Amino acid sequence: MRAVIQRAWGGPDVLEVAEVPRPEAGPGEVLVRVAAAGVNPADWKIRSGAVRRFGEPPFTLGLDVAGVVEAVGGGVSGFRPGDAVFGNTAPPDGSYAEFVAVPQERLAHVPDGLDLVHAAALPTAALTAWQPLVRVAGVSAGQRVLVHAAGGGVGHLAVQIAKARGAYVIGTARAAKHAFLRGLGADELVDYTVEDFAEAVRDVDVVLDPIAGDYGPRSLRTLKPGGLLVDVRGTGPDRTEVRRLADEAGLRFTGFGFAPSGADLAELAGAGVRAVVDEVLPLEDAAKAHALSETGRVAGKIVLAV
Repeated sequence: MRAVIQRAWGGPDVLEVAEVPRPEAGPGEVLVRVAAAGVNPADWKIRSGAVRRFGEPPFTLGLDVAGVVEAVGGGVSGFRPGDAVFGNTAPPDGSYAEFVAVPQERLAHVPDGLDLVHAAALPTAALTAWQPLVRVAGVSAGQRVLVHAAGGGVGHLAVQIAKARGAYVIGTARAAKHAFLRGLGADELVDYTVEDFAEAVRDVDVVLDPIAGDYGPRSLRTLKPGGLLVDVRGTGPDRTEVRRLADEAGLRFTGFGFAPSGADLAELAGAGVRAVVDEVLPLEDAAKAHALSETGRVAGKIVLAV
């Protein structure tokens, strides 16, 4: 089968299309014929070597997949050949390929009305928004939620999720993305290029932060007493300091990394959460997709059509 592989750490140019052995579904696994693979910032961070938790190259990138079940391994229940599914994969056997074997607990059925391209855009970004807002913060009606990088992959989904749960949603984004975000339900928007959100926003219950750096300490100033700041980058060297500042101010802080979950994917898709796809590129253009993602100017998600 064809797959996009990398043999070394580096820039987008290290990605190449190669012929590799087709996987088989092992016990508890589902073999998926890939229709589309979502592109995430984590992909190019792994490619560059900034994130090395998946081991050394060579490997195939890709954390998000949507496609059709080709075969199932022993012990699999709930999936059968021909089912449309979506979920999470990981290097060294990622989704930038024509087939991928996925543990059954990481997959969900694609709901009616959701095509495979948009399904592939959901898993990592949607779970990174859904799990902290729903499972950790328990966002509810009447609360005020601040979403940073609201126009990005995680942010535009977080806006939808918080709004669907009845929250008043505030987002930080460039002015060019404000109309897009109002269409998704944002109540208030701050152009961070001309206005300091830490001065403009107050009495927030929950902040969702995929940026960190100085955004952490500054976000604490927007929270009401007992409010919660969630850093969703997965890991970060500056978390100790933010946690100390939060404790001193009587606020709450938590670092969060999403966990693959087919059950959560089924729930969020059933709740009507939809990814906006900014660009669809062929598998062979994975390097171009990474270069676009690294600009930080994408509205929504990039997807590779396999």
